[in-house]
Amino acid sequence: MLYSLAADLLVLLHLTFICFVVFGGLLVARWWRLVFVHLPAAAWGALLEFYGWLCPLTPWEKQLRQAAGEEGYSGGFITHYLLPVLYPQGLTQNIQVWLGTGVVVINLLIYGWLVWRKRPMLRQR
Repeated sequence: MLYSLAADLLVLLHLTFICFVVFGGLLVARWWRLVFVHLPAAAWGALLEFYGWLCPLTPWEKQLRQAAGEEGYSGGFITHYLLPVLYPQGLTQNIQVWLGTGVVVINLLIYGWLVWRKRPMLRQR
């Protein structure tokens, strides 16, 4: 029971991290120092997708599931939890590159908006 709960909490943490990677730039608008955490996280998330690497949280979750007596799953977090919703056919390297590109483009748009928004203040200095 405890291992199963820990695995579920890890899934929640994993999903929260993915949301932070994609949309964390919006938090930077409120707390600008968060940029020092968000940019490396976004880069890490994009690199995972571009190179098809496995996130370190995935094997940890699988181990917790097995310790709880549950069946593990094959593939990564995205393949198991998000892919059935987003891409029912299966995750390919091409799709992962598109996901990584999406992370980069969304964050470029957010940070571009942040810089554009601060532009009048920068001129006054």
